[in-house]
Parts: sequence; structure tokens; C-alpha cells
Amino acid sequence: MTTQTYSVSGMTCGHCTSAVTEEISKLVGVQDVQIDLVAGGTSAVHVTSESALDEAAVRAAVDEAGYELAAS
Repeated sequence: MTTQTYSVSGMTCGHCTSAVTEEISKLVGVQDVQIDLVAGGTSAVHVTSESALDEAAVRAAVDEAGYELAAS
């Protein structure tokens, strides 16, 4: 198991975090998604998975939810 933290911008509420959690959870191997919401700022998204995730896949999932993965 590994936990990676990503920075996501544009989230402002619980609905936003639900959308991002839902899309990231669809990625193969993802076990858990926890978000430290910073409304209107850059939120920390902690993803626990079986192995390290491809950043492009995470970026695509966040984009599908309507938000942006901040530059790492």
C-alpha cells in the first residue's frame, strides 16, 4: 500500500470533494481517498492505493470531476 498526496484547485464544498473522490476511486487499485478541503484554494487529496498511481490517470480523473490537479 502507498499513499500519495495531490494538490487540487477549484473545490469549494462537500459536493466538490464527493465528485473528486468518486472519479479517483474509479482508478484501478485505489483503496481510499481523503480530502483536506481548502474552499477556493488548493486542497490536499490523499490517495491510498495498492501501488503508485500514474499521475496522468489521476489528472484525468480530477479533470473529469471538473477540477484541476495543481502542478507538483
